[in-house]
Amino acid sequence: MIQAIKNLRQSGFWRRDESPDNWWEVIGWWESRRVAYNLLVGSVGIVSCVVAGVVATASYFLFDSDFGMPDPPLFAVIGVVLYAVMANVCYTGGWLGELLVRAAWPKQANRFATVTMSSGVLFSALLTAAPGILLLAVGLFSLIGRHMGVTHGYRTGQ
Repeated sequence: MIQAIKNLRQSGFWRRDESPDNWWEVIGWWESRRVAYNLLVGSVGIVSCVVAGVVATASYFLFDSDFGMPDPPLFAVIGVVLYAVMANVCYTGGWLGELLVRAAWPKQANRFATVTMSSGVLFSALLTAAPGILLLAVGLFSLIGRHMGVTHGYRTGQ
């Protein structure tokens, strides 16, 4: 995946060689990159879901706990679908924002587009990876804590 990101970085994905002449060309520039955006963010999401599944399975077998598992599990599927829809709504906000910038500050619109595209993809990938990273970190800390004899919860009766 890191090699794919390096290849993407060196490609024309982020660049805009010619300034669009009309709003259809602006939308076309963004929409021609939507599939690659969805593949990248979706790949990160799959890895994040696999990590969350491994943590949930490990917590069940190691701790007899349902940590990391939504109740009912259908909520996870609904969450993934809603997340994918909202990621694409936010992606659409990129070209909407560019159209507004193009109307107000035409000379800055191309720079805005390329900076927004690159930072938006990076932010989307990090946000998508966050659940897996957080569950992995908490799961590892729980495992280390259990191994060291640290108990969870508050002391009562004091």
